[in-house]
Amino acid sequence: MTPFPIADKSILDVIIDNISSSVLTLNENLEILYINAAGEMLLDISSKRAVGESLRHIIKVDDSFFSRLEDTYKNNHPFSEHELSICLFSGREFTIDYSATSIIQPGQPNQLLIEITSIDRHLRIAHEENLLSQHQATRSLIRGLAHEIKNPLGGLRGAAQLLENELPDPELKEYTDIIIGEADRLRNLVDRMLGPNNLPQPKLINIHEVTERVRQLAQVEAGQGINFIRDYDPSLPLLMADPDQLIQAILNITRNAILALENKGNITFKTRPQRHYTIGSTVHRLVIKLQIIDDGPGIPEDLIENIFYPMISGRADGSGIGLSISQGLVNQHKGLIECESEPGKTIFTILLPLDNSSEEIQGDNK
Repeated sequence: MTPFPIADKSILDVIIDNISSSVLTLNENLEILYINAAGEMLLDISSKRAVGESLRHIIKVDDSFFSRLEDTYKNNHPFSEHELSICLFSGREFTIDYSATSIIQPGQPNQLLIEITSIDRHLRIAHEENLLSQHQATRSLIRGLAHEIKNPLGGLRGAAQLLENELPDPELKEYTDIIIGEADRLRNLVDRMLGPNNLPQPKLINIHEVTERVRQLAQVEAGQGINFIRDYDPSLPLLMADPDQLIQAILNITRNAILALENKGNITFKTRPQRHYTIGSTVHRLVIKLQIIDDGPGIPEDLIENIFYPMISGRADGSGIGLSISQGLVNQHKGLIECESEPGKTIFTILLPLDNSSEEIQGDNK
């Protein structure tokens, strides 16, 4: 048997160009000598343009990153770093794990080998799994609290009704009415915190019919100060879902956007397909990605991670229940709501799987 030709450069090139990690080699000035296919895709640059270009002119990152690369080249101090945020000059940002090693070859100038792995997808999957488990844990907690609260409330209400029948003075009925009214209010609050109890009644629908219904309702509530922008992909297939539940979920988010804008600004409904998309630990062949985008002041950083919890609100007069209900409604459709926000741009992304068959991602396939 002929041994595998390891020294054959063309074979090595084929191997390196077909691995998923980005591989670059640099000279002492941190100019690119080689970049594989994965590196071209990650850095949005062709090999022809990249070779001879300084890495400093391709990515924007803290100067300490380049200092460490220079130290590795000069002193042969290999190192690695996790979850480094970098930015291309095009404005695209992503997070990487990387390692740097000095390559020493007798009779030839040293080279610096950098291996880069984009971990945005892994971070997103972990974040989505956390959102799903967070919602499930919250629902379980609220169910337990609801049981503990509603039982004594029922007894309190019943006792107030009995007391009302025994009062000698009809004017005292005012006090029992207050007790009964507050007991009912607390019971209704607990029911609202529990969110939807009815299973979806799915049928084939067009997602744009749902968003248009929400837009019409929201436009009436918002008045003329809010401009609604539609950025729809008309090629999206029909979705098997409960239209009433989706209208409620999207309307809750849209109402929050209207309040954040204080009746002046833009709200965009944007739809796009996502193929082979992961939600939590499940990969779906096709997913509808619906985004509700507003140009308001944004959500405070101390709230952004907790906004889907019940009773969490950025407004003094808010109940903090709407987003939790929306998450529950979308979860019932095997979907998920995510949020990202900065001043001038808040995006709520609703992910709804279209395929009926999906498969669990196991181990490294995540």
